[in-house]
Formats: sequence, structure tokens, C-alpha cells
Amino acid sequence: MKVIKEKHSLLMRWTHWVNFPVLTVMIWSGLFIYWANDAYGISIFGYSLIKFFPEWFYNFFHIPQRLAEGMAFHFLFMWFFFINGLLYVVYTIFSGAWRELLPNKNSFKEAWQVLLHDLHIRKTIPPQKKYNAAQRIAYTAIILMGIGSVVTGLAIYKPVQFYWICWLCGGYHFARILHFTLTIGYVFFFLIHIVQVILAGWNNFRAVVAGFEVVEEQQALKQEPITTEKTKDSDENRS
Repeated sequence: MKVIKEKHSLLMRWTHWVNFPVLTVMIWSGLFIYWANDAYGISIFGYSLIKFFPEWFYNFFHIPQRLAEGMAFHFLFMWFFFINGLLYVVYTIFSGAWRELLPNKNSFKEAWQVLLHDLHIRKTIPPQKKYNAAQRIAYTAIILMGIGSVVTGLAIYKPVQFYWICWLCGGYHFARILHFTLTIGYVFFFLIHIVQVILAGWNNFRAVVAGFEVVEEQQALKQEPITTEKTKDSDENRS
């Protein structure tokens, strides 16, 4: 028999879905800022071998003319990103949900087993609760990445006013590299996350949208009241 089981709270689902479009706009606008000074690539003896984007890409999107637009969107949606992330972290702390999210001492070993299972190399999956070991590591990492983006973003945005943050990030140029690297990390996380959602199936996706999933009722829950009743009758007979 199938029953409805609550899985994700409303606040968790709200912050999850709000974060997706907000972070998308942040990446989009951040690229306009980056393209105004496309400094990264692979060079040997001053000769550029690889650039992230070809010349036709810049011309098609009129990128040199969109720096102000990128900065306006980036600094506006930065507040939504920060407030939404802070709300999620505060909720996980005070609700106790952090116990289900933080990796434990066996998480890295079990995460490897989860990967082998997803690749159909290993038949059995390690025991898991609400989240498996790979999810615990990924979801904790994305929170740390969000904190890193805010800190490095402040170091880039106000390197003089927040000189001590800039110093902690290794200077302006290194803070910019870290900020850019974190952006690439978000893109990879998005791609892997979407693939995992597709593989997990409709029931898992519905749980993130509606907050519940449909599962098979455990036989132990059915038998527990009967066992208790029988024990009560036996005690009465012995009396």
C-alpha cells in the first residue's frame, strides 16, 4: 500500500526554487562584468593559446557595450542571493535540519559507493536517510561556495573599503580568480544536479515541488498495533 510522506518543508522548497533564477541572473550579469576585462586564458611566452570565448561571441551579444547593465543586475540580485542564502542557513540551524545535511566520518567513503551505483558498476547503494552521502557533501559544498562568492564579491566590489577582506582573499586579483572559479563550480553543480533529478525520477522531483513523496507503507508499522494489543490481552489473561 502506498502512502504520502512529507519530505521537504515549505521554507526549504521556497529557498531552493528562489535560488535557481537568482543565481542564474547572477551568473549572466557576472559574465558581462567579466567580459569587460577578459583576462583569463592560457598563454605561453605572452602568446594567447586559449581564450574562454571567441571573438564572434563578443560581437553577437554586443558585450563591450553591456558592462553597466551587467553591474546593475549583479549588484541588485546580489541582495536577493544573500538574503535567500542567509534565510536557508538560519532555518537549517534552528530547525535541526543541519543534522541531515552535514557529512559525517563515513560520507566520503559512501559517496564513492553512491557514484559507483549511479554508474551501474555497483549493484547495492549504501544505506541512506533523507539524503545520501554524495548529496550531503554536495549540499554542504554549495553552501560554502555561496559564502565564498559573497566574501570574494565584496573584496572585488570594494577592495579599498573592505581591504581586510581583500587581504584575506589573497589580494584583488586572486579574489577575482576565486570568484570566477566559484561561478564555474555553480555551472557544473547545476548540470550534475539536473541530471541527478532526472535519474531520481518523478517522485523525487514532486517532493521538492509539493513537499511530499509517495512511498510503500512499512509492514512493521502495520504489525505494531496488533502486537501491542495481543500483549495486552495476554497480560489480562494472566491476571
